[in-house]
Amino acid sequence: MTELATPRPPRRQFRNINAFTDLTTYRLPPAGIVSILHRVSGALMFLLMPFIIWMFDTSVSSEISFAKFKATFNVGLSGIFFKLVALALIWAFLHHFIAGIRHLWMDVSHSAASKDFGRTSAIVVLASSIFLTIVLGAKLFGVY
Repeated sequence: MTELATPRPPRRQFRNINAFTDLTTYRLPPAGIVSILHRVSGALMFLLMPFIIWMFDTSVSSEISFAKFKATFNVGLSGIFFKLVALALIWAFLHHFIAGIRHLWMDVSHSAASKDFGRTSAIVVLASSIFLTIVLGAKLFGVY
């Protein structure tokens, strides 16, 4: 009787992700991307805290130090480097802030903790942080 039964297809196996072979084909949902970038932006702001303190201290100490601070951002290749670091900090702050508001909103309103809301709110966080970073980056690099 077992010979007449159709054979079962092999079951799918779920294993850990191999960093070398699976990461190129693995698609993370938008909420997962926002979650990882939230951690990355927090770590980036923490690691660049000495730069943030230097920028604040130099910009508010005196008029001469503020002039040196402005000149740092306008001198050749090092000025571009400082502007890129400042742009990374701008993105990190904006993304961390907007994603933090998203997390707080999902904690406060338990009805909003659905798969659809998580997906749409993650896309909104990504789009708004990138848009605001582009706008402020254009201001930083003197486009307007």
